[in-house]
Amino acid sequence: MTERSNQQPARRGRPRSAAAEVAVLEAAYALIAGEGLAAATIDKVARASKVSKMTIYKWWPLREALLIDAFLRHASLMLPLDEDGDPITTLQRHAAAYAEALKGEFGRVQLAVISECIAKNGSGQLFTERYLDIRRRTATAIIQRGQKDGSITSGIAAGDLYDRIYGTLFYRFLFGFRPLSADYARKLVASLLTAR
Repeated sequence: MTERSNQQPARRGRPRSAAAEVAVLEAAYALIAGEGLAAATIDKVARASKVSKMTIYKWWPLREALLIDAFLRHASLMLPLDEDGDPITTLQRHAAAYAEALKGEFGRVQLAVISECIAKNGSGQLFTERYLDIRRRTATAIIQRGQKDGSITSGIAAGDLYDRIYGTLFYRFLFGFRPLSADYARKLVASLLTAR
């Protein structure tokens, strides 16, 4: 995520408690994963996290935003992106882990959160803004670094390469018409990034 601009005024009132924020996000994710999306109400999240409903609404005026941030936190812990390692190895490792994660609880939660955003807002734009744009920017920068140092030989725009990798994996997961595996993800990354 991006740092706050120096020009932005300081937030008034008590600062947000990091421990309380983590408790809310963990409670929301656990409820979605364990009981389903409908169970992740603000009431239940407040009870499970021991953080007041008023505080949760202050931090997340939209329930969908809370659900996305809970998913984002879990994804960043489960699927970190090494911004300094070898670009192809980094993306192969990440894509492989993502492919495997999609087949379990993580995939069910991601699909539920996206579905909720589309049902409530008519599009996945909120999910894109709060989750996908952040991950996409990081991975695109890794691809651009590889193109600059010559380890990635494809001349296709970095954003398009990212979309081809992760769009393909999500498409296979969503429709299940072909098997999804870590090995397939690694080969997909190599074939796209080293093509001329």
